[in-house]
Amino acid sequence: GWLDQPFVSKYHPGPVITISIEPEIEFNDRSGMSSSTRAKAIDLWQSDIPEGDKEKLARTLFCVENPPGTSYVSGSQDSIGIVYPGVNRLDYPSGNYWPEKISSVTDEATLAWIEKHLWFINLSPREQGYNVLSDTIINEEGAKRLADAAAGAWQAIADQDLTAFGNWFKKSFEAQIAMFPHMVNPYILEQISQYQSESLGWKISGAGGGGYLVLVADHPIKNAIQISIRR
Repeated sequence: GWLDQPFVSKYHPGPVITISIEPEIEFNDRSGMSSSTRAKAIDLWQSDIPEGDKEKLARTLFCVENPPGTSYVSGSQDSIGIVYPGVNRLDYPSGNYWPEKISSVTDEATLAWIEKHLWFINLSPREQGYNVLSDTIINEEGAKRLADAAAGAWQAIADQDLTAFGNWFKKSFEAQIAMFPHMVNPYILEQISQYQSESLGWKISGAGGGGYLVLVADHPIKNAIQISIRR
């Protein structure tokens, strides 16, 4: 995440990876699961996403969520991640809200592999007044680390290399919290410490501050949720 925001990508361009999740679980609001974007999609299309040009549909949803005068523009990865099925790589140029390239993977073997190895631990939702943008340290080094981690994770998915995937997953999280330290708090760090020994990588959903702890693991995690990817 975060490279869909021009105030990050202006330091270094790079990819963001999204997964389109079937709404089989009622995820908590304010938990980094694109709930506000999903609500806008329901208002716009009522039920199913219509057939047609996916990029045009995603742009429409992005514009609906960010009307003229919006003070904080929600990143386009949420709109694209809802409209495009499967797992997607969004390559953002420097300082732009929209990716210059969208690469999609929808083959069953890859999606089943991801579903098998991602586990979600429910944390508390973000508190009202939470501001992830305070005390940020955004620079070229951090943006490049984030871009490199996403590129590495994408290659690991293609190779179905779970150890590499977990490693790049964790590196992505480390790059995020180096730039946005308020993504985590003592409670979140405590939760991570409880699962470190049984997972290969971890990160917090969305902008952090709560939500879900997402783990990469080669075995089932007790009390964790598994997601279904939209085909």
